[in-house]
Amino acid sequence: MNEFSETYPQALHIIQLDNGSFHTTPKLKVPENIILLFQPAHCPELNPIERVWQHLKDSLAWQFFNNLDALKVTVRNILKSWSTKTLKKLTGWDYILQALNVAYI
Repeated sequence: MNEFSETYPQALHIIQLDNGSFHTTPKLKVPENIILLFQPAHCPELNPIERVWQHLKDSLAWQFFNNLDALKVTVRNILKSWSTKTLKKLTGWDYILQALNVAYI
């Protein structure tokens, strides 16, 4: 997290996490330009990454791979083929964009 913060020091970063115990620790030091936003328990539909994973899984449906390397190549090619428009469609939900707008982010 420190490396990410230092790479983009002028931006404010909001990282959405579920409430898994592996995402929390009393020892965690969060840099000033990062906000950890914990979603409510048992609400994966609130996490935009879940739609990204579903879109990826849909692209892989009914394909069979001889080995892990073949799967990795296919996943890499699928991800590279996605446009910015596709990613915005998957992750830019109105309620998220409105919340960011209200927060002046």
